[in-house]
Amino acid sequence: MANNTYKQHLENLLKQDARFVDDEGELMGNKVKSFTDDLDEKLIELLLQDERSRTQFFIKIKEVYVFKASEFKFFLEQNKIDNSFTNYINQIGLSVGGKFLKDNTDVVLDFPYKDCILEGGQSTEEGLDTYFEYDEEVSKTDEKKGYKPQQYNEKQTKRKEIFFNNIVAKDEIDRLLEPKAFANITKYDVKGESKPKSFTRDAAINKKRNLPADTITDNLIIKGNNLLALESLKEEFKGKVKLIYIDPPYNTGSDSFAYNDNFNHSTWLTFMYNRLEVAKELLSEEGLIYVQCDDNEQSYLKIILDNIFKDGFINNIVAEMSNLSGNKIEHAIQGRKFPKIKEYILLYCKSKSNYKLQIPKQEKENWDDEYNMIIPSLSLDGYKEIKELISINDLSNLNKVLFNFKLESLKKYAKDNKIDLTDEWKFENSFRILASKPNTALRKKALTKEYNQIIYALKNQRGDLKIIKTDFNRDTDTARIELVFAEDNSKVFFGDIWFNIVTTGGVAQEGGVVLKNGKKPEYLLHKIISSATNENDIVLDYHLGSGTTAAVSMKMNRQFIGLEQIDSQVEMSKTRLQNVINKDNSGISRYKDVNWQGGGSFTYLELAKNNQNAKDQILACNSYKELMELFNDLYSKYFLHYNLKTKEFQEVVAKEEKFIALSLDRQKEIFCKMLDNNQLYVNVSEMEDSKHNISPEDIALTKDFYQIKE
Repeated sequence: MANNTYKQHLENLLKQDARFVDDEGELMGNKVKSFTDDLDEKLIELLLQDERSRTQFFIKIKEVYVFKASEFKFFLEQNKIDNSFTNYINQIGLSVGGKFLKDNTDVVLDFPYKDCILEGGQSTEEGLDTYFEYDEEVSKTDEKKGYKPQQYNEKQTKRKEIFFNNIVAKDEIDRLLEPKAFANITKYDVKGESKPKSFTRDAAINKKRNLPADTITDNLIIKGNNLLALESLKEEFKGKVKLIYIDPPYNTGSDSFAYNDNFNHSTWLTFMYNRLEVAKELLSEEGLIYVQCDDNEQSYLKIILDNIFKDGFINNIVAEMSNLSGNKIEHAIQGRKFPKIKEYILLYCKSKSNYKLQIPKQEKENWDDEYNMIIPSLSLDGYKEIKELISINDLSNLNKVLFNFKLESLKKYAKDNKIDLTDEWKFENSFRILASKPNTALRKKALTKEYNQIIYALKNQRGDLKIIKTDFNRDTDTARIELVFAEDNSKVFFGDIWFNIVTTGGVAQEGGVVLKNGKKPEYLLHKIISSATNENDIVLDYHLGSGTTAAVSMKMNRQFIGLEQIDSQVEMSKTRLQNVINKDNSGISRYKDVNWQGGGSFTYLELAKNNQNAKDQILACNSYKELMELFNDLYSKYFLHYNLKTKEFQEVVAKEEKFIALSLDRQKEIFCKMLDNNQLYVNVSEMEDSKHNISPEDIALTKDFYQIKE
């Protein structure tokens, strides 16, 4: 009796420390145990100042009190000092080896074994989602006024999707990572939606990219848990992906990956690690991976990337992702912190000896006035022909091409043709604008030649082709003899600091879908994809979000694979890609090297649901009564966790007042934990079982995807 009385006393004492109290006002014993392991000073001081606790858990040695931490932890465990949620999870048998996986307080950055897999990972808070809805009536009015309608109204809705933190122990993984069946397979192209008869395997494209002739060449959007989708992709795409770009949840505490406990670093890193391991297997030997993040996890993330990709580190790019405005300025004014405008992009290769980085360039901010001559009749195609002849060192044919051109003063040409010489016009015409530069070695060679044309080509001492003008001053050693195209020098290489990635306008509505925060600009993906791939190469993004990676890949004629689990994000990506097919003109569409005219296609697939259906039903319940009515269906139709004490839950736990008093979210989380995570989706080996209701067409297409012969 005394113990029970002290138990209540201790619970009240510990609740004085807000760190140990959950959102329901209950004591979280797991956190108390964690802080005990750390010998937390505030916890020890709280216990030491209380006479009953000091007598129970301290020993006095020469006027010094020594904390008996092991006895204190033993008392916590024996007396089940914890919140109702954890107690009920224990009561119905959802623990492993007597210890909760979520109670593991080790922050492990080096994973010698794949010791746990995070299935979900989103917030346990329901909250509100902000979204934007197209206002047709206002837009019609805008159109009548003569400008393009872009009227969207900001709205809020109660979040429909809740993803509870869910960890599976290594010794529980049985069927979880086996290849999954696909359902609702649909192809989208300029004609609309259709049911494909098979996946496309274009031998000609595969030959160009040095892949097996029977590799799938369709663009793919796959809905479902991205870890399980990645594992399924290994069957077809292992070692074939040229570029992976991911923009994962940043674990800021305010984004969609918010945690309510003190295990966020280790859980988030485990989540990342499991997926990065599989991603590496999918990369080709020449492949590159870009991982975007911010300050919250950058240092931790680099450590696990170093661990997975060994010596594959290339760059830690700092990208300017925001403007100095709004809340950022407020923080600065208040003296709280320097405004945050950057994010990091960690770049790794699979093999140091095989990758090749095509470093992108960006235009100089200001025109160099040294470029003051022009070849008026030179077209962009003509410029490309000249550059091609230089690249293959074809002196004879190059001089034949140059014979047709005349060189003029840029100012005179502009005056004669009434052209306003703005920097914008100069940059647009940089392929036919030139400067002359001194070149002593070429001058000596030129003096030995007789010319009948102004623009001529010579080989220097190394045998490289150079273009010169023949009407140079022969009385000076520093004559400006070599001709250099402005196009070759109007751009500078990107370094590891990328400025002006986000401009002040347009990003939020790129692709015809609106995402207020977190949407990545097409400009950024254009640079990343350009740096790592050629046409037809495979690009993978397994945190697809609003679909930027897929949209840019389609416009750049790359094959893409996008994975996403959240309904709203999947629908946004599908809409965006249909807009791209129908000639979306936003983002990179108008870039000279893109000139997007529409077309293309993609195939949409879903991982065929099994226990995931049950999760969806649980999350859709609006009351305790609905949950209990659902339980019998769960028991008879789906796979429950093997540790679950079903009878005790039905007859005892579910009828207790404290359980009924739990918040609906807590009750749903307990119900979700009852499900066997090995059975979330339908394995290929079982897809023909009629209980899964997978259509014959989808079964046939799944077999075609995995190349399963009858």
